[in-house]
Amino acid sequence: MPRIHVISPQQATGFLKKEYEKALKRAGRIWHIVSIMSQNPRAMQASMSFYGSIMHGNSPLSRAQREMLATVVSAVNHCVY
Repeated sequence: MPRIHVISPQQATGFLKKEYEKALKRAGRIWHIVSIMSQNPRAMQASMSFYGSIMHGNSPLSRAQREMLATVVSAVNHCVY
């Protein structure tokens, strides 16, 4: 089974450390979906920015509707939400 090496918050330095600190401030913990991108912190930053736009930006959908859609997609994909 393939394995992706994840850099832990304790091992992080520089830009990655700053991104982890932002993630902790946002969510109070580092979720796996964030830490899996630790080898490419610029991708992590772009992904979190994209997520923020989708979930918190202007939209004809309410925040609750967006959360419900995310939950359904995760369930269909057999992901832990």
